[in-house]
Amino acid sequence: MKKSKLKGWLYLLPAIVFLGIFMVYPLVDVFVYAFQEGFNFASQTYKGVGWYNFSYVLRDPYFLQAVKNTFIIVIITVPVSTGLALLISLGLNSIKPLKNLFQTVYFLPYVTNTLAVGLVFMILFKKTAYTDGLVNLIINWFGSESIDFIDGPYWAKMFVMCFYTVWVVMPFKILILTSALASVNEDYYKAAKIDGTSKGRIFRRITLPMISPMIFYLVITGFIGAFKAYSDEVAIFGTDLNVAGMNTIVGYVYDMLYGDSGGYPSFASAAALILFVIVLTITVINLMVSRKNVHY
Repeated sequence: MKKSKLKGWLYLLPAIVFLGIFMVYPLVDVFVYAFQEGFNFASQTYKGVGWYNFSYVLRDPYFLQAVKNTFIIVIITVPVSTGLALLISLGLNSIKPLKNLFQTVYFLPYVTNTLAVGLVFMILFKKTAYTDGLVNLIINWFGSESIDFIDGPYWAKMFVMCFYTVWVVMPFKILILTSALASVNEDYYKAAKIDGTSKGRIFRRITLPMISPMIFYLVITGFIGAFKAYSDEVAIFGTDLNVAGMNTIVGYVYDMLYGDSGGYPSFASAAALILFVIVLTITVINLMVSRKNVHY
């Protein structure tokens, strides 16, 4: 091996060791645990190897509820947050005075602690013996009855969860899309205006194709981030998400490991692998769709 190549590998060695210990080894460990049937956490022994853990997880009503909640959050929040971020970014891009100030204001929720924001949302929506919360006061002002968004019906709790998720993720998307819009060559717009092209056609034929890589990036990362949702739910509904009916797949994995009914790494690993397959499948589908709709 040449001296220059050896030197390069020596530079990479700390990163390779770090990734091997903290990323590769845990992935292999999860895969092994997922197929060990009857694993005893205390004695570190198991009865056999097979698909029982996956069968148990897929029949567990708590896991099925977590899958349902996760998919609802993903399907609602990813397109809504991306669409709203695009509209706000277009507005910011057309405002020259105080543009940087507005960008900072919109970005503030992203740098705020998510648990702190979740507690604020809980106070705004929670109905107590002393107050119905600010949101319910507004609802009452319009002549409707108060709704218990935190401990009430499922659709109300899901509304709060989706609202909160959109609020938290939108600032980052606004920042990315605003930067993407600023990078579009102005010559395209000048040529279109000379030809008398309408604003709607300019948006469809110039703006969207030029920023489509960033939109695709936000959609992919949005899907992955929404599938990993857990801390947001804890901030609003507390640690016992199964009782609240608002658990997610990541929350289910955590409960199987460290929750009140925890100590089952095999079930947690099986659920984690199922989540991996789901995310991988959706990512591959998005990549296939992007070949026709994303312009690099």
